Amino acid sequence: MSTETEPRVEQEPLDVFDPRLTRFDIMREGARREGIEIVHYEAQYPPGSRAERRMTRIVASFFLLTGLAATAFLVIYTWGPWEYELGSNVSKLYTPLLGLTLGIALLGIGFGILTWGKKLLPREVAIQDRHDGPSTTEDRKITGETMVYIAEELGLKRRKALGFAALAGLAPVGLVAAAPLIGGLIKDPVEDRILFKTGWDPAGNGGKPVRVTREDGTPIRPEDVSVGGQMTVFPGIPGGATNEHADSPTLLIHLRPDDAKKTLDTLKPVNQGSMWENFVAYSKICTHAGCPASLYEQQTNRLLCPCHQSQFLITDNARPIFGPATRSLPMLPIEVDEEGFFVATSDYKVAVGPAFWERP
Repeated sequence: MSTETEPRVEQEPLDVFDPRLTRFDIMREGARREGIEIVHYEAQYPPGSRAERRMTRIVASFFLLTGLAATAFLVIYTWGPWEYELGSNVSKLYTPLLGLTLGIALLGIGFGILTWGKKLLPREVAIQDRHDGPSTTEDRKITGETMVYIAEELGLKRRKALGFAALAGLAPVGLVAAAPLIGGLIKDPVEDRILFKTGWDPAGNGGKPVRVTREDGTPIRPEDVSVGGQMTVFPGIPGGATNEHADSPTLLIHLRPDDAKKTLDTLKPVNQGSMWENFVAYSKICTHAGCPASLYEQQTNRLLCPCHQSQFLITDNARPIFGPATRSLPMLPIEVDEEGFFVATSDYKVAVGPAFWERP
């Protein structure tokens, strides 16, 4: 359809209930009453032409590509190797493949909508004046017909393949948006304790307390840490200092006597019994974004995270006192075994790492 009118031409209002009027006539009349003058309105391709069918296939292809990519995302997200396996190249592809398939799906939507709007919708030039006023019965009639007309101009009724392609492409995208939400509810992190198991769990050491070791696996005695000093320690199990147990690095601190007393006096119930004499051990995984909180200020008893400047007060349950972190660092229960080496009497009693939606 090609329609051109001279702008700002005063015309008598049309009877919008006149059955002789086309839907476009009613839409144009409604626009005129709203102070909008349509000065140019033209279909880009003759209806049913070869050019229109070719462009319809291109737009449909974008939506079908979106559907395929979104479906691939769901398959990878649901059945892919999401658990990290040391030395496995397959598990390393899990996250990149999720990003790739989701990116292709979103690009397909964008290109599909843009191409549809630029190449299939009619070209329109209109001028509008603003005015106020209540809606009349005729206005409501005009609005209804205008909305139906716009829907018809999308071409879904005439271009059925395009409608099916859009539905097939966009439906999986809705499932992609819901997948992480539904997937997060499959397992309760508190009930299954999947967020509470680190390399310090005695269950991974035959039920025996896990020794506190250096990075090279050598055990640590109390005299190895000077007063006021600290040492990064790891669970004394195979792979304890590798990425396999990246949630286990711990800071072992030898407090000065006054600081140790202050720490003992402020212990929360969950941390009662976790200290050994003047020694305390805290997770190094920042509770904001998981960076290593490793800058220890001996004079102020503050532990700093270099990533976003969160600070934790060691003498008060490693409570956050500055920066974006909102949760204290978990304390590791420690003692000295009969051979004089530090051991962890249990795993952390609360989850390590960034704060999450539920914890005991």
